[in-house]
Amino acid sequence: MLEVLRRIIQEVNGARNLDAALATMVRRIRKAMRTDVCSFYLFDHAIDRLVLMETIGLRAQAVGRVSLEVGEGLVGLVAKREEPLNLEDAQAHPQFRYFEATGEERYSSFLGVPIIHQRRMLGVLVVQQSEKRRFDEEDEAFLVTMAAQLAGVLAHALATGGLNRPSIPGGQARFTGVAASPGIAIGEAVVIAAPADLDSVADLIPTDVDYEIARLKEAIGRVRDEIRAAGERLASRISAQELALFDVYQQMLSEAALSQEVEKRIREGQWAPGALADVVRRHVQYLERVDDNYLRERAADVRDLGRRVLAHLQEETPQTPDVYPENTILVGDEISVAMLGEVPRDKLAGLISVRGSSTSHVAIVARAMGIPTVLGMVDLPLPRLGGNRVVLDGHRGRLFVRPSPELESHYQSLIEEERALMAVLEHEQDLPSRTPDGHDMPLMVNTGLAVDTVASLKSRIGGVGLYRTEVPFMITERFPGEQEQARLYRDQLESFAPLPVVMRTLDIGGDKDLPYFPIEEANPFLGWRGIRVTLDHPEVLMVQLRAMLRASQGLDNLQVLLPMVTNVDEVDDALRLLDRAILELGEEGVVVKRPRVGVMLEVPATLYQLDALAGRADFFSVGSNDLTQYLLAVDRNNPRVAELYDANHPAVLAAMARLGEESRRLAMPTSVCGEMAGDPAGALLLMGMGFTTLSMNAPSLPRVRAAIRRVSLASARELVEETLRLDSPHAVRRHLEARLGEWQLAHLLPPKD
Repeated sequence: MLEVLRRIIQEVNGARNLDAALATMVRRIRKAMRTDVCSFYLFDHAIDRLVLMETIGLRAQAVGRVSLEVGEGLVGLVAKREEPLNLEDAQAHPQFRYFEATGEERYSSFLGVPIIHQRRMLGVLVVQQSEKRRFDEEDEAFLVTMAAQLAGVLAHALATGGLNRPSIPGGQARFTGVAASPGIAIGEAVVIAAPADLDSVADLIPTDVDYEIARLKEAIGRVRDEIRAAGERLASRISAQELALFDVYQQMLSEAALSQEVEKRIREGQWAPGALADVVRRHVQYLERVDDNYLRERAADVRDLGRRVLAHLQEETPQTPDVYPENTILVGDEISVAMLGEVPRDKLAGLISVRGSSTSHVAIVARAMGIPTVLGMVDLPLPRLGGNRVVLDGHRGRLFVRPSPELESHYQSLIEEERALMAVLEHEQDLPSRTPDGHDMPLMVNTGLAVDTVASLKSRIGGVGLYRTEVPFMITERFPGEQEQARLYRDQLESFAPLPVVMRTLDIGGDKDLPYFPIEEANPFLGWRGIRVTLDHPEVLMVQLRAMLRASQGLDNLQVLLPMVTNVDEVDDALRLLDRAILELGEEGVVVKRPRVGVMLEVPATLYQLDALAGRADFFSVGSNDLTQYLLAVDRNNPRVAELYDANHPAVLAAMARLGEESRRLAMPTSVCGEMAGDPAGALLLMGMGFTTLSMNAPSLPRVRAAIRRVSLASARELVEETLRLDSPHAVRRHLEARLGEWQLAHLLPPKD
């Protein structure tokens, strides 16, 4: 049965479109299971009904016409329960409902299984038999496996319009990813190609096959000319044996060796860069596995040739369009900050990426710029998305392709409400962040961008609570030198002086790699990151500390923050390097004061070492994002489990409350710089827990300030006590919404569905 399953999946994946895939699937399943009927019902979200989309065995005229509500009939029951239903005598079941158009009165036995993708019910797969037959466990397992395979294919098609849906002409499709930056955007999807890299070329369906083949041949011809010219230039300087390598290259580029194979892939439905990458990768993988040393060495040659041809192909294929539409929703396999920077700011409305995470560089920048962003849409194919009207919900990580007029109108009203609210809140942004009972709650900003994007906030904040120093490292092709870093840091420190600027030492690893210093690990979030990396490379940390100290001369508003600390030895080692940097600079005539040094509390182990850490540090800064992730054992960047990541989890709130209490006992200034601080309800809880400072992305400041100015410290403390008695994230959210509603602050929360 496994081999049969494999063959069906191959045929379904190789079908020219989803309609053909469904037709193939129902026929192959019926044959494999030796049944009379196999049918597929699609759950149409626009009309909240299950629609018969494909069948073999029932009447063909029923396709697209027969529909039923969830819970109606046996098919509806499968959808409602979201579990298989196996009946020997279907008509005896109290939920059985007869549909005359299908002609199913002839069939007795029934086996139906739901098709579910990322917890969303997409449809139901059914087999039926005329005689009474109890399908066995193997039959049921087979159909469940087929449904699981179909779920991904179906989700692709719904997102890209690849499914012919007669019940809703051009109906909308919904897709889900990881919410990376809040907000709502409506606009036109603009798909951008991936960077010039064989391993990151997007799969795109060619609109003009002949054109793709022509530009492939042109690119190969140009590489041939380059190699011939290089060989001629070196002919008098290398031996005949080495010169023969150029002949090998020419042979590899010949029609038979490369061009024909790539051309075949293009005709099968792949654009030229994707076809080239597929062929080159296949050859390289084969050559690297063989026993022959000579052939293994040729793998590098093939890879090099592939890159050369790809470079020319991508010269002919602009990575970004010349003109962007108003309200551009940028879509890509993996969007970099460089790509983001190529879109005019007044036209960039939102970002969507197949890869990426809520802590990636582009997510950090998007939040700081206030651009709604959804990343990690792992099943989102790029072909045919370009030019579609889309709605992007950055609050919940949703994308609607070809939205219905009603849905677009609903989201447009939410956008207008948001604008009106921000206009109202703008009037009080220069007022103190002070509660009605006189408690001052300093608000600081997280940054890592150019100074001019946040310096205008100086009159509204208490300083920079987190300056991400890895941003300058990410936009260069090498480790920046001491003078280069010092200039960047000096700009920040001068712009905010005399306000404090908390500079976090280089925090790479996890999902934040440097292009020139890649870190590849099976589990990067539990691996080599933060202070673990920089202590292993003191030459990098010393240059950075010296640059920070040099930049602070005469300003004295620098504070240094150590990320990803797990034990006190790491703090001791970092402090020794800091003292050494101060001594070295003094010997060079640069006299600086020792800055205050803080420890990031983001690893749960630090919660049990607070006394020891307090004896070494001047302040604490809680990274609530990573702390939540580690406490819940949830990779928040994995869309399959991202919903389990919840700062409202009772365990997270209990840990934060204990941390606030312990910080007060130790008289240790403690700030919170994660996303929890930028949420109005979360900010009130943190204030009630006793944290001394909140640091957030600039777009979050107005809502948080408005909440603090309207809720007393006493009320915030009561809110903490009430919330800590609750036992589920859902109960916590419901209670917070209710209390903010009582305080007439519900408008500060993200809009509801």
